[in-house]
Amino acid sequence: MFNRVPGTKDILPDQVRWWQDIERTSRKIFSIHNYQEIRPPLIEDAALFTRSLGEATEIVQKQMFIIKREEDLYALRPEGTASIVRAYLENNLDKTGSFVKFYYMGPMFRAERPQKGRLRQFHHIGVEAIGSKEPEIDVEVIALADTLLKAYSIQGYSILINSLGCPKDKKELTRILRDNLKDKLEQLCPDCQARFDKNVFRILDCKNESCQNIVSQINIGNTYLCPDCAVHFQRVKAGLDSLGIKYETSPKLVRGLDYYTRTVFEFKHGQLGLQQDALGAGGRYDALVKELGGPETGAIGFAFGVERLNLAAGTPEAALKDNLVYLVTLGEQARFQGLKILADLRQAGIKADTDYENKSLKAAMRKANDLGAGFVLILGDDELKDNAVMVKDMKNSTQEKVPLDKLGDYLANKGKS
Repeated sequence: MFNRVPGTKDILPDQVRWWQDIERTSRKIFSIHNYQEIRPPLIEDAALFTRSLGEATEIVQKQMFIIKREEDLYALRPEGTASIVRAYLENNLDKTGSFVKFYYMGPMFRAERPQKGRLRQFHHIGVEAIGSKEPEIDVEVIALADTLLKAYSIQGYSILINSLGCPKDKKELTRILRDNLKDKLEQLCPDCQARFDKNVFRILDCKNESCQNIVSQINIGNTYLCPDCAVHFQRVKAGLDSLGIKYETSPKLVRGLDYYTRTVFEFKHGQLGLQQDALGAGGRYDALVKELGGPETGAIGFAFGVERLNLAAGTPEAALKDNLVYLVTLGEQARFQGLKILADLRQAGIKADTDYENKSLKAAMRKANDLGAGFVLILGDDELKDNAVMVKDMKNSTQEKVPLDKLGDYLANKGKS
């Protein structure tokens, strides 16, 4: 017998309904905000991620699933932004419509140690708005993420925001961090000692307690921001304030990928635990489009981890049932007649199924209950004689005999009540 690969998960039929609800809700909200779906491939040239995420990032150094095919080096996508920017440029979307708003859903892959809220195959729901540097689109994107979480019925999360500034500001922030940390380098964990030269921002994200204590003593503020970036950040905060969106400014929020500039943000939830408390995150990447061969233009996006949304929702996946109509037939003639009843119900758009295991009435009723059926139809000799069917309302524990020619309308009306 084979087992699933560690860090992957089988999404079973009684769990899939929750996923479908999340996807359906997301699509509706994205449509209202005029975002269009895009579906890039799961596999990309590995150099795309090396170039966009940065060679020193942990994703590139430790976490990418690499596929070598003769002289070609491919990678299973570890995140969505780089793939979408590549698709935007390769398909000349920068020429046909300079400002675009995309959304995407699908699996991502990272070769890391599996733990709660962190898998090797995980799923993202995210957006990318490409073609504007205006702070108002930052506000829309953050507000959109907040709207999604509310629509998912997730409560108890917090929104952290910060600005990394332009590339020159990021260099100044790098200098400030190194100046504050150089005398404490030996007190940092081995990973953070390596990050000091390669990607000092990652030290701020370290979960090691001693590293967190050192970082907490650094007074960063926003002094590194140039006047333009400071004004941009003020307009973002003013926009969020005008919408009544509560947030916290967090100077130590930097995100770990090289492409981030200016606005960055994160949605945190305590129920996920200290190590992995982010439901999702995002930010601006105003230099990435040009870095990958396109025009100089602004861009911003975010992604939610669907598995983490599930953990935060706290909803028993198996409890999400459809209002199924389940047919129980008693005898050969009833079983034959049942085929036509099922076909008619399905043709009318009513979800229906039946017992294909020749169970007893008691066992078939138990099965219907396990499936979460809203109504059970019982068809036996008496019902056949009357050209009717007994309809049992499972929720109200009532039943009545309904003529077959009125069954569809009866169930449709019951479904509305």
